[in-house]
Parts: sequence; structure tokens; C-alpha cells
Amino acid sequence: MSVTLEVKDYIAVVRLDRPPVNALDRETRKRIIAIFDEVSERQDIRVAVLTAEGKVFCSGADLKDRPDAETPGDFLLHNRLTRETGNSIRECVKPVIAAVNGAALGAGLGLMCACDIFVASEDATFAMPEINVGLAGGVSMLRTLVGRSFTRRMFFTGKRVTAAELYRRGVLDEVVPADQLMATAMGIAEEIASKSPIAMAYAKNAANMMDLLPQRDGYRFEQNFTMALSQTEDAKEARTAFLEKRKPVYKGR
Repeated sequence: MSVTLEVKDYIAVVRLDRPPVNALDRETRKRIIAIFDEVSERQDIRVAVLTAEGKVFCSGADLKDRPDAETPGDFLLHNRLTRETGNSIRECVKPVIAAVNGAALGAGLGLMCACDIFVASEDATFAMPEINVGLAGGVSMLRTLVGRSFTRRMFFTGKRVTAAELYRRGVLDEVVPADQLMATAMGIAEEIASKSPIAMAYAKNAANMMDLLPQRDGYRFEQNFTMALSQTEDAKEARTAFLEKRKPVYKGR
């Protein structure tokens, strides 16, 4: 199977597994969409980690899977699946951590951009090389990471950037040796999984909206969320546990 899902202790590990370079074809995109829709709805999942088998996180779109110009609707289907692959991660109601174990190129970098938290191995590299074979929405992905000038340089040239460079620019949260990557990602996931799942759903929604709204409207949006969250059972349990100096037991209500 091109993408696998494992769940343990409220943490889902979604692993790309399409040798040799985890390139995205039509079936892989459909599988990713289905998995992250499932992650959103499963009560036994509170956070997800997206990573890959082998030495490459994702080399991008499989050029052998490019749509057939002679088949009506094939290009539109291809484009829709490409968009919705990232959207299924971005719109997942649970936080998603990208554990980038190797090169993340083109659409593979787009997968990372759709996640919430980025950690990478020291030998990971990042690029948007679609300029060589046709534009693929690269600017919209890159501008979530770096500033205007660097975005355009990466897009116009296909410049490959190291993990150390993206860490220096404040894009990656952690850069660690390859053998520590999953332990680092799982440590962050475990911390998130210990929080109220309903609070995490509110927080993920608010974080996504903050990317779209001006500050004044965004702050009002967050205040409304805070008011709604304060009325939940989990909020009451958090306050009680704090006063009683014990670990809270959350029910997601």
C-alpha cells in the first residue's frame, strides 16, 4: 500500500511508502485524502505524524502519472486531486506534524507545507523544481514558509535548500540527526495528545483561520472560540485538575 496508517496512544503515524522515492500518483493522492479524512473523524486519534519510508520524504508528482490531454476531464481530475491532497491535511481537525526524513521536492514540499509543525533530519533538502516541467502552484506553497524574495528565488530557479537553512529562517521547528527524527516528532505528538482533544480541534481551526483573517477580525474569532471552549466539560476538568494538582482526564466534550 502506498500510504500506511498506524494508531497507538492517540497518535496516528501516516507513512508514505511508495518506493523508491515516494512520488505521488493518483492512487497515492486518493489514499492520503482518505486517511486524513479518517484521522479527522476517529475519536482514538488526537494528533498525526506524517513521514515516509526510505531516504526520500517525497520527490513530488509522478511524471508518469501526468493526465492524458486526450481524455476529457482528466486534467481537471488531476488538478482537483492535487489540491485536495494538501487540503485534506490542512483541513484535518487534528494537528499534523511533518517529520521530513529526506528530500521534499515539489508536491512533496507541498505536503509538508500543509502540515502544522515541521521537523526534519539534518540531511533533508527542500525545493520546488516544477519550473522544469510545468508550474504546479508552487508559489502558494512556498509563501507559507519564507519571505517574498526567497520564495521567488526558490520558485524561479528550483534552488534546493538545506534543513539548516530553513531552520535558520525559522521555518523548521527542529532539525535533528536522522536516527532521532521520529523520536523527536513523537515527543511533540505525545505532548499534544495529552491535551484536551476538543481544545486541539478549536486551536487547529483558529490557527487556520488566522492565516486568512486580518488581526482585528482574527482576534474576535479567537475570543468567540475561547468562550465556546470555556463552556465544555474538558475546560471544567482542566480547571479542577489544576486546582487539585493532578493530571486532567479529558473526554473530548
